[in-house]
Amino acid sequence: MTAGTPLAPYTTLRLGGPAERLVTATSEEELVAAVRAADAAGEPLLVLAGGSNVVIADAGVPGTVALVRTRGIARERRPDGRVELTVQAGEDWDAIVAGAVEEGLAGIECLSGIPGSAGATPIQNVGAYGQEVASTIVSVRALDRRSGEVAELPPEACGFAYRTSAFKGRDTHVVLAVTFALEPSAQSLPIRYPELARELGVELGERVPLHEAREAVLTLRRRKGMVVDPADPDSVSAGSFFTNPVLAPEEVAALEARVAERLGPDARVPAWPERDGRVKVSAAWLIERAGFSRGYRKGRVGLSTKHTLALVNRGGATTAELVALAREIAAGVEEAFGVALRPEPVFVGHEW
Repeated sequence: MTAGTPLAPYTTLRLGGPAERLVTATSEEELVAAVRAADAAGEPLLVLAGGSNVVIADAGVPGTVALVRTRGIARERRPDGRVELTVQAGEDWDAIVAGAVEEGLAGIECLSGIPGSAGATPIQNVGAYGQEVASTIVSVRALDRRSGEVAELPPEACGFAYRTSAFKGRDTHVVLAVTFALEPSAQSLPIRYPELARELGVELGERVPLHEAREAVLTLRRRKGMVVDPADPDSVSAGSFFTNPVLAPEEVAALEARVAERLGPDARVPAWPERDGRVKVSAAWLIERAGFSRGYRKGRVGLSTKHTLALVNRGGATTAELVALAREIAAGVEEAFGVALRPEPVFVGHEW
């Protein structure tokens, strides 16, 4: 246990003040013990793993920060032929995807290049390029902080929805391990994302070799600065800072009217229908049309030069500077189009 350790080096944004106490957990048992000890003492607790989806306040974090460094992957073949991977929370997510592709296991290949840990994936219901982890998760092993008990939670108990879950924004559970069921196949699942299909040169619904799907996704993500790379200053970010708004039909109509008024009758916001009748619209498109272009900069923070959804620490920035920029962008979009943007990363020690 160490005191006063800066948390910025443990985040992809390279932002965040000190931890009052930092505990490194290298096993599930150590992680459970650290959480139970903090709860028994009635002190604040932050569970931190890959640090790719958090915006930590400059003042730091009171109480205990549990740094998750648990490791281990168990494999089991199911009666239906699929292979279950039970992955400890601290495992690197992209390494899991790369391993699945190498083993010929389909289902998460389009989630390549996403930074962070395996344990964070169900919290965020991580998704990209037509796939999301909820479609492969068969159980989440979690510590219930209210009872102190460890339980295996089925998908229906996890509250999965677009980029969220019953775990996100709540402190009731700590994810210890996740079990994914993947399809033994040399081919990807059907390609469902138009941009990826174009990159691969295939039609929607076609399958391609797993390694080709992974490489195409990595290529697309690198173009957008969405693969953590010390040589790419645009990757000093938390990935997509805003989620794509999901709007009711009447909200879509109001947005279309604002778009026509501002940009002309032929302008069309990119949109995708959801199963519940709502429509998901492009946050990046709204940001750009509200006047915030790639590379937009405010002092030591700015938008990526590759993608308008990524807010970047250009070096020596503070969390306060980054959040101020995020609020400026959100306010600009709301003023221009009447749509409220919501941050995708978790705010720690401060509010949106």
